[in-house]
Amino acid sequence: MNKASFWTFCCVFVLFSTGCSIPETTPTSKLPISEVGVYDADISNSGQFAVISRVNADIVVWSLSENKALFSWRHQEEGRNIVDNIHISADSDFVVSADSENFALWNVNSGDPLGFWRIDESTIRDIAVSNSGQGILIGKANGKVLYFEPSTGRSIEFLGHEEKVNTVDISPNGKYALSGSNDYKAYLWSTESGQIIHVFNHANRVTKVAIDDQARFLFTSDSQDDSQIWDAQTGEAISQLHFIERQWVFTSAKFSEDGRYLLTGSPAKRLALWDVQSGDTVKEWRVAATSGPAPQSAVVYGIGFLPTENSVVSISSSGNLESWNVEK
Repeated sequence: MNKASFWTFCCVFVLFSTGCSIPETTPTSKLPISEVGVYDADISNSGQFAVISRVNADIVVWSLSENKALFSWRHQEEGRNIVDNIHISADSDFVVSADSENFALWNVNSGDPLGFWRIDESTIRDIAVSNSGQGILIGKANGKVLYFEPSTGRSIEFLGHEEKVNTVDISPNGKYALSGSNDYKAYLWSTESGQIIHVFNHANRVTKVAIDDQARFLFTSDSQDDSQIWDAQTGEAISQLHFIERQWVFTSAKFSEDGRYLLTGSPAKRLALWDVQSGDTVKEWRVAATSGPAPQSAVVYGIGFLPTENSVVSISSSGNLESWNVEK
């Protein structure tokens, strides 16, 4: 099961097991960017652009300020696209994209590809890239995590997980990796030595991890109700996200630059802003659903903070780019 299919399954399960308690919300703006949907998306930390993998189309670099396409990229031939993993570096200069077997590195400023590579062993589950495109992190279905440096060819495999790796993230300097797996564990580890720095145990499979770009916090979340924010230096718990549902799965997570908030997206139309220190919900929104037959839902893939406005932005599998007012 690829990433898109996995989150569609999660979305259907959550809808029928918990229902949707979020009231209808109206975005400050809404822009359809793909009529047939989106496989994955990411939004730059600068808030200036998004990278979106569009179903049966291309990977598009989209200007959020000008609302237009800047570049169009492809892994496959015209009219075919199966890229379901997108990640933008913290410095907003490089992008890594991947389907189940291939990954590519791109320069955002020029729009040029910097290399294409193939994974012969297992399949790609998640991917991340550090600043300057220096290091690429690849989580695989066989439980291994590969760290690879395109410029030097250096690579190291992390073998700490015992089951399928679902989610990875990398620090901006490329020195630290965070990975989560079906073995109920998340590890923070060194990409220089492979040495484990912190272990985070969960009661269920870990489905989402995120590293704060300022090296203050880590986020790990499992497939049920345990979602934690940790001190990145000590590994001690700072807060647990508070929600009454018996299950809240996350597809995306990003810390605000000032360290006050965590923004998350889910597979069931949910976008939420959390207080880092308390774990309380600050505000929630419901993104626009897909059109067509039930269930009417949308997987929230891309999330970000807009730089000059009191707003956040989301991109979902429905093919919509929406912005939301953060004011209470």
